[in-house]
Amino acid sequence: MTENHGAHGDAGATDNEDLNAQETAATNESAAASMDAQLESRAKNAAGHRRATWWIVAIVAVIAVVAVVAGCIAAFAGRKNDTTGAKANDTVTIGLKLAPTNLDIRNTAGSAIDQVLIGNVYEGLVARDEHNQVVPAIAKTWDVSDDGTTYTFHLNDGMTFSNGDKLDADDVAWSINELVTKQYHDADSLVNFVSVKASDPNTVELKLSAPYANLLWVLTGRPGLVFDKDAKYDAKTQAIGSGPYTVEKFVTNSSITLKANPNYWGANKAKTDTVVVRYFTDDNAAVNALKSGDVQVLAPISENLAEPFTKDSDHYVVKAGDDTDKYVLAFNGTGAKTSDKRVRQAIRYAINHKEIIASRGGSDTALGGPIPSLDPGYEDLTGIYPYDLDKAKSLMSEAGYSESKPLQLSLTYANIYGTEIGDQLRSQLKKIGIDLKVNVVEFSTWLQDVYTNRNYDISLVDHNESHDFYQWADPTYYYNYDNKEVQALYAKAVAATNDDDRDKLLAEAARKVSEDAPADWLFNYRVTTAYAKGVIGFPINLNQTLLPLYNVAYTK
Repeated sequence: MTENHGAHGDAGATDNEDLNAQETAATNESAAASMDAQLESRAKNAAGHRRATWWIVAIVAVIAVVAVVAGCIAAFAGRKNDTTGAKANDTVTIGLKLAPTNLDIRNTAGSAIDQVLIGNVYEGLVARDEHNQVVPAIAKTWDVSDDGTTYTFHLNDGMTFSNGDKLDADDVAWSINELVTKQYHDADSLVNFVSVKASDPNTVELKLSAPYANLLWVLTGRPGLVFDKDAKYDAKTQAIGSGPYTVEKFVTNSSITLKANPNYWGANKAKTDTVVVRYFTDDNAAVNALKSGDVQVLAPISENLAEPFTKDSDHYVVKAGDDTDKYVLAFNGTGAKTSDKRVRQAIRYAINHKEIIASRGGSDTALGGPIPSLDPGYEDLTGIYPYDLDKAKSLMSEAGYSESKPLQLSLTYANIYGTEIGDQLRSQLKKIGIDLKVNVVEFSTWLQDVYTNRNYDISLVDHNESHDFYQWADPTYYYNYDNKEVQALYAKAVAATNDDDRDKLLAEAARKVSEDAPADWLFNYRVTTAYAKGVIGFPINLNQTLLPLYNVAYTK
């Protein structure tokens, strides 16, 4: 069964056939490169290794997570203007990191497209809020049959597309059927899909062959988007949707200008007439643009580079938002050395997570297991392996190693994460008798050696997508983690017919995974956003994959 977990399909990912060069080039340590995306793209084309089109498609395409800036910045000068005589601007300019190469959301992977188009230009049957929960959108309500196989969506009245065409159940059914028939991007995320039809102009019935607890979540992303079946336009440079904004202008790898949709039907009307999204590959340029007032928001920005803005609280606001990124230190489950559970447990006890988080600015949070706080089934598991050098040394001794007789291990990860984290781990593990060789390589090398050939001891990846627990229930995934009990619990979870049952099963499975120590979860990354005083309504949580802009306004 193919699993796709994430509201945005290939969040940050690219297909092999359509590699997003801009996103790939933008990956660097400060961009926090999540790797789920490109991994998925590779997996989809690997024999016998088909993966969540949505998600893993997150492992490496940088969903942009840790910062839009990475160099040193010159002396900081605060904004000169104050808010005296303030008036609302009709334009807000936002600086982002990852730029889409085109706007064809049906055929082109990448979180950059999802980030700017979903919820702003295109809408789906359902959406998700800043707390990562499914909420109404085109569908105002829905019913689920007792057996979990039939979903009946009741649509809002009086809906239109931006071109004035009426939006009704026929457009919804056509959009989903087109997705499945033509296998548009993320089509395989509709697990157990049988059919979808318009029962009447305001009602859509979707049938499954078996319950799938993540269906609504899947429909918050590309599979649930509704398109105008009668519209003709160049999807690479134009967009006709039903959201609060239209695309007025698109400049490849440079900017997107959004204009308030005069035909918008819903409650989320745009507060600002024009929103300009500018893309910065140069960190200094991005920071200078905020200082000069050329942009009013930067998302994300590293905590270190945000410090001058933090200090100038008269003119700027800096906030860290919650996200679903998990920095996973994976141990090869079938490796000659890491197959020993005592070694894996010792490593977990020996890692000083507080120290690592502090070195990154302190906003990230500790994460003791595979499910972040915004995802179903989350439970605080940090107490399973607290920092305890004595326990770590004892376990290493049982396994036959000590500081005088060290275990030789290699850590391999892509250079998008920089060298500091590897240096920290080498120093921390040396204390318990592990001689850690750190191999910082090109992503292509990591992809071949670690992800494809599974030739590694330890690896580091930022897995950014939400609802991605399926990885731990897949013994063919590059972790080489095979626990039949976890697999059974996960299968029951995705087949659950209510959320409470699903969440309990996921929590139980996550605890077992954590106890097995197939990895250490170094931290849950939090996205830092900096913006000028006077900006309101900009989303702080999840803004690297979810960026609703209808509430954004700026008053000087």
